[in-house]
Amino acid sequence: MLSLLIFVVVLSILIVIHELGHFVLAKRVGVKVEVFSLGFGAKLFGLKHKGTEYTLRLFPLGGYVKLAGDSWDEYHGKPWEYLTKSPKQRAKILVAGSAFNYILAFICLWFVFYIGYPMLTPKIGEVLKDMPAQAAGLQKDDKILAIDNQPLVYWDDLQKIIQSKGGVTVSLSVLRNGENIKMPVPVEKKEITTIWGNKQTIGLIGVAPSGDTVKVRHGFIKSFFLSVQKTLELTYITVKGIVWLILRKISLKESVTGPVGIFFIAKGAISMGISAILHMMAVLSLSLSIFNILPFPILDGGHVLLLGIEKIKGRAFIKKFDQIWNRVGLTFIVIVGLLVFYNDLVRFGVFDKISDWFKK
Repeated sequence: MLSLLIFVVVLSILIVIHELGHFVLAKRVGVKVEVFSLGFGAKLFGLKHKGTEYTLRLFPLGGYVKLAGDSWDEYHGKPWEYLTKSPKQRAKILVAGSAFNYILAFICLWFVFYIGYPMLTPKIGEVLKDMPAQAAGLQKDDKILAIDNQPLVYWDDLQKIIQSKGGVTVSLSVLRNGENIKMPVPVEKKEITTIWGNKQTIGLIGVAPSGDTVKVRHGFIKSFFLSVQKTLELTYITVKGIVWLILRKISLKESVTGPVGIFFIAKGAISMGISAILHMMAVLSLSLSIFNILPFPILDGGHVLLLGIEKIKGRAFIKKFDQIWNRVGLTFIVIVGLLVFYNDLVRFGVFDKISDWFKK
């Protein structure tokens, strides 16, 4: 129940922040916001302030803003209406949603680095059979202190060094029962397929972590710069993933998840603490930011694309074209959404769990 609650809260925050971006920029350029709603469905509570009705609705997942004159059916040519504004002003309103999500991702990562996050220690939890580590005599609970006299602090350090040493023998400094011993260990080469679908040769010795962690924290200013770096890294990975998905170098089935997948990710993050939840929020918020700005119909980016063409043409698109553009986009999003939803049900074994439940 707690997992479901946090799942709902996280998604609601992401969507409300997105809509808040539209709200703030609409107000700034002089567009009247008729409704700012938290949730969907039947209205539970409403309060009107300065021409905007703020509502709380039955289903708390997300929210929306309703701008005056944002469709041709409701447009009356008033100065405070959305369609009255210039293409540049309307584009600012549209882009603001993604911008706010991007800022939220950065802030979440800033807090992750500042409050601290768990890192695995280089302590061995398992020695795999028929691998170099077993042949060399490494044992469970050994702690690897250094590789070729290069000190280790975290398991991540061990992985990076070993993976870069395929085909050579390394000297490990190992702490065992309070004694520091040196051990030569050959590093095996193995070809793997990366998340991008390309082949890569890495080094392996055949050990798994124990699960022991230490909390890593940074100062407020250093956390800021680490957040900048991490945000840019995630941006690069996300954009590259989308490009490779479009070019069909990676599959939709393996690289995209939906609400079901996000729920299971949230469930795992809860067990790891607040920093894991914030990190998950950052990744989701950044992904939502970039996805929404793509130049596809019905997405904010699709509307911005039309505004750019409108600016070049010097006149707006006819009402019929606008309707067809949105219908095409809605159809595309629904089809992709259903495919992702079905794939999540299969990937996370939901169908198997339902089958087991009926058998009982």
